[in-house]
Amino acid sequence: MEIEAKVLGQQVAYPTDYCPSILVPVPRSLNREMYDIRQPEELFCGYDTWHAYEAGFITRKGLPVCGVLKIVYPSTSKKLVESKSLKLYLNSFNMARLGENVSEGIRLFTQTVQSDLQELLNTSVQVCFHEKLPDRIPFDFEGYTLLEEIPLNQETEFTEYNEAPALLRQTIQPGGEIKVYSNLLRSNCKITKQPDWGTLYVWIKAQQLPSPVSLLKYIVSLRNENHFHEEICEMTYKRLWDLFHPEILSVSCLYTRRGGIDICPSRANRKEYLPSYLHTPEILTRRNLRQ
Repeated sequence: MEIEAKVLGQQVAYPTDYCPSILVPVPRSLNREMYDIRQPEELFCGYDTWHAYEAGFITRKGLPVCGVLKIVYPSTSKKLVESKSLKLYLNSFNMARLGENVSEGIRLFTQTVQSDLQELLNTSVQVCFHEKLPDRIPFDFEGYTLLEEIPLNQETEFTEYNEAPALLRQTIQPGGEIKVYSNLLRSNCKITKQPDWGTLYVWIKAQQLPSPVSLLKYIVSLRNENHFHEEICEMTYKRLWDLFHPEILSVSCLYTRRGGIDICPSRANRKEYLPSYLHTPEILTRRNLRQ
């Protein structure tokens, strides 16, 4: 907790010069042990994708350059980067002079960010700088059903606002395969307790399935949970895995940006069930309602 709170919940001045020392790593094990995720590599694979919408620098000629920085690293890393420290780190580039021209500056910027994060996290990190939106914007979650639009869910009474896995057992339906999502995901920062909003996607195939009602009740029950985004994704995945022993399970949490950064973790039992575009650094995907 002391590691996590180094900058979170503290008044920290924005660095005015390049400052990699402000980056804070957080061990993933701190949360995984709580949910008995002892050997994560055997339980799931996945990635954490970050979109930094306020990334930029200036060239040596003084021309500002701005865009979206997309950062992707695997869930196999022993650590994740704390989001406020990443925000402060990226802002330390705002007046940094990089490159004789825009393209050279972008190359130096992305190489520096990649190198610093790889050293911090001791894992492979992919970084790509996007100057503009592409002509074609792909989306990984076509064909998913919005849970809150199902009529029965609109008639249901919701009473649980702390994570309650027992809700998933309340109504179990025959096996099959479903792809569903909800825009009602809300959790809170582990340290500051500030609310984080997002959209949660579930693709599951199993001999027994949670009903849409029970699944939405569970998502709503995350409302007062105090966890990082990655932890919410892994906790939800673990609950579904333990209860339903699925053949296919993929959980993605696309959170709303806060402080100019959004965090979008995905976990699946096999790589082919992960989103194709979301975790590709060279591709910007279509935003959902919460982003």
